Amino acid sequence: MENSNNSQHQRETYKLVEKLISTQYTDPLEMLKRLVKDIVDHKGFEITGGRVWELIPDELAYELRMQYGNVEKIPDNYRIYIQDQPFLAELVKERTLTKVETDKVLKEKGIKLYSVTGVGPIVRTRAGKFYKYLLGFNAPEIKPTFSETLTIISSVATVSMKNIIDLIEKQKIREDLYQAAQIQRSILPDHSTDFLDYELYGVCIPDSAVGGDFFDYLKPDSTDEEERLGIVIGDASSKGLPAAIQALFVSGAFRMGWSYSTRMSDLFQRLNKLVYATFPYERFVTLFYCELTSSQNRLVLYVNAGHPAPIHYRVESDRIAKLMPTGGLLGIMPKQKFKVENIRMHMGDILVLFTDGITEAMDENRVLYGEDRLCKIIKSQKDSSAKEIAFAIIEDVNKFSAKSDVNDDKTIIVVKRKGKV
Repeated sequence: MENSNNSQHQRETYKLVEKLISTQYTDPLEMLKRLVKDIVDHKGFEITGGRVWELIPDELAYELRMQYGNVEKIPDNYRIYIQDQPFLAELVKERTLTKVETDKVLKEKGIKLYSVTGVGPIVRTRAGKFYKYLLGFNAPEIKPTFSETLTIISSVATVSMKNIIDLIEKQKIREDLYQAAQIQRSILPDHSTDFLDYELYGVCIPDSAVGGDFFDYLKPDSTDEEERLGIVIGDASSKGLPAAIQALFVSGAFRMGWSYSTRMSDLFQRLNKLVYATFPYERFVTLFYCELTSSQNRLVLYVNAGHPAPIHYRVESDRIAKLMPTGGLLGIMPKQKFKVENIRMHMGDILVLFTDGITEAMDENRVLYGEDRLCKIIKSQKDSSAKEIAFAIIEDVNKFSAKSDVNDDKTIIVVKRKGKV
């Protein structure tokens, strides 16, 4: 019968505690303050007063954060020191204890007998391990069942506190990711630009708030330099925030190196060494760079460091050419050589640069979108503008992969030379 009564008491206590902490809180300390108030006010507990104490690890002391009930006021921020209360070290093992008050100030305030329970994370200090918070309750007489009640309260409150802390941390992460996304978006160029008789349109769609894809249009600062436009597209191998950091680093380093008019092959060699030295070897980067010039034959120079081969569509001959890698992935090894190749862009020709999130997009059966499908879209849009071609590709990829549970960043740049064939 006694066991049955205890089980019933525990069930009632769980229900009561769940009700007490059901309110949504954004501050764990505020939750504990409300919990103490509700417990003291609950007639079934027959408690005179309650207090919340918070551990100050460097001081090896607990500081008063709140008091409530029919107890003479304790000085604000009053501290009890661990060395004066040896039993506090037992709480990590026992969780709840009932004691006769020995602190002079607390005794003067009318506290004679009390129960105390540990709540929240356990903190390691130079004197041992202690709970982050203590809940103390006093009464003229404390029933044995109240210790059980406090243990249950401590368990449920600790879980609730962890949930609150997790929510706070997740919100902080979301805020940090939002700021990172804002920074990443701010360094991307305008979608469209024109250069001589070329039109360009680029778009970058990260899979999450931030990603490892990036692209840029590079123009000389000086009017004395040869008229040219650089186009760079890259993809960092990692995911999420690490990839975004790497992408920001590489795109910034490339822009700086480019501004000094370094030869393409030298620029890629230096950037490769920098990536290798700065990031762990498994975090490589693919990078493609091409340069449009004002030459009469519209020669386009390019270097491809392990990036998915851009597609060059020759409208006049209805032929597809792929701009294959001319060097390895950036960051794989410190010493690599990168060759400069070239193509000619005739009137009406289309050049499509993309990251692997385009061709490696999957449908629900994990079938890849692939280069063949991409080429068909490009050919079908040969009379469209660069912007229309880019949108047509993105729309087709999104439709293809709509039911897939696998996603990646998607970036595409379309370069089209104006004019009729």
